[in-house]
Amino acid sequence: MSEIDLKDPMAVGTLTGWAKIQPDKPAVITVSDESTITFGELENQANRAAQLFRKSGLKRGDTVVTLVGNSIEFLEINNGAQRSGLYLVPIASRLNAEEAAYIINDCEARIAIIDATTKHGADLAADFAAMCPDVEQVFAVRGDIAGLKRWEEAIATMSAEMIADPAVGVPMIYSSGTTGKPKGVKHPLPETPYGQPSQHLPLMVGWYGMRPQMDFIISAPMYHSGANSFAMTILALGGTVILFEKFDPEKMLQVIDRYKPNGGQFVPTMFTRMVKLPKEVRDKYDVSSMELALHSAAPCPVEVKREMIEWWGPIFLDIYGGAENVGGCQITSEEWLKKPGSVGKASHGSLHICDEEGNELPVGEAGLIYFERPEAQFEYLGDDEKTKSSFDPKARGWRTYGDIGRVDEDGYLYLTDRRSFMIVAGGVNIYPQEAENALILHPKVSDVVVFGVPDPDMGEQVKAVVQPADWSTAGPELEAELIDYCKSKLATLKCPKTIDFQEQLPRDDNGKISKKALKDSYWQGRTVSG
Repeated sequence: MSEIDLKDPMAVGTLTGWAKIQPDKPAVITVSDESTITFGELENQANRAAQLFRKSGLKRGDTVVTLVGNSIEFLEINNGAQRSGLYLVPIASRLNAEEAAYIINDCEARIAIIDATTKHGADLAADFAAMCPDVEQVFAVRGDIAGLKRWEEAIATMSAEMIADPAVGVPMIYSSGTTGKPKGVKHPLPETPYGQPSQHLPLMVGWYGMRPQMDFIISAPMYHSGANSFAMTILALGGTVILFEKFDPEKMLQVIDRYKPNGGQFVPTMFTRMVKLPKEVRDKYDVSSMELALHSAAPCPVEVKREMIEWWGPIFLDIYGGAENVGGCQITSEEWLKKPGSVGKASHGSLHICDEEGNELPVGEAGLIYFERPEAQFEYLGDDEKTKSSFDPKARGWRTYGDIGRVDEDGYLYLTDRRSFMIVAGGVNIYPQEAENALILHPKVSDVVVFGVPDPDMGEQVKAVVQPADWSTAGPELEAELIDYCKSKLATLKCPKTIDFQEQLPRDDNGKISKKALKDSYWQGRTVSG
């Protein structure tokens, strides 16, 4: 270790390199059962996964799908795909069989790996051949599923040596499409030879303050781009990933007290739950090892963030960005205390606020947020219209996540709306059109609109407002019936927690439902803050 300059993140820069230097150091520790895998063991398992992919005929640019929760196995598969030049599509483990099958087919996956511990994994497997006929191999992991081969047994027969033709692969995270169906955010595969530090690594260090051998908590699902990217970065920096499968506020404090991590990645609802713990519970645990707390994915209430800074110190870094990586902003605790509610200044890409025609707006005026970052290249898989809509109308090459915001006189960004009514509940992105499309099919529904409403714990919750076909049926019984109906079509998290009824939904002059006005009536007195 004395020959390595640990101040230089490029001194090693890969899991493979760290496995040679510190083979016995824990690479991943799972909080739920305290399972551990060392750097040497993870390197071997990643090589075995890569060998199986090559034996199965997968080549650079092919796609593997995982329906796998946060686990050591997920990171074994992820690292195996990453050194095989593959696109890894991580599907949310809570999606039902039909929703998962859509993504599997859309990304043209050749191999699928299903977690036996997921709620709908067995349902998907039971009819997999009919639902996903083009997938060549399907494996069960972390348990048995009838009719499927076990992933662990399949890779156990593989060599632990590096494949003969390693190449750099990347994740392909699914986001919303123009029809309400999710779409893959597809980036070009890097041309960097495998074994060299990723071009992304110094940016993660520079943008977010990560450093070599930083032990780090991953508490959000790794089917999200942020958690996925942070976990892989920490392994490439030689740090231990301390992995939560499910968040619990006191357990988080226990883990920090026990393992003494240096950093972690969170979503704001986790902060909300931790600050609600009784003071005597909070005071039991030592959190002084934490030097960096990254948070993203949803607005953080101003009062909650202020209390977290008072408790943990000025270690918080708020990140604004997305899987498309067209640009981003960040704000330190010290800056945020001067600019409460802001998500910061642009950290990568120049920031522009524009109207619908692409004209730049003056300071303080809200408009569509664009970033000028020519190196940011991606497409929405199979959705040319959505890909085109991410560019500015004046063809300057600027791109947007679709969010609305304003900047102040010092260049700090404040979000005022988000992604065409996308709902963010506990850091999970929910697209209301899916629930609208499901509920409108119910015979007792004349029309419906779905949006997010304030939730003190999760940030937002899903709300539906229904115009019944027969007003006399409106009431608690119909509400329960429609919620159950939606749950039969979609994952529970996408379905409304509550339903209100209106005899006539508000409409504009063109007969279109005035969704913004209806949503705004539920947000009166509340603001979206960073």
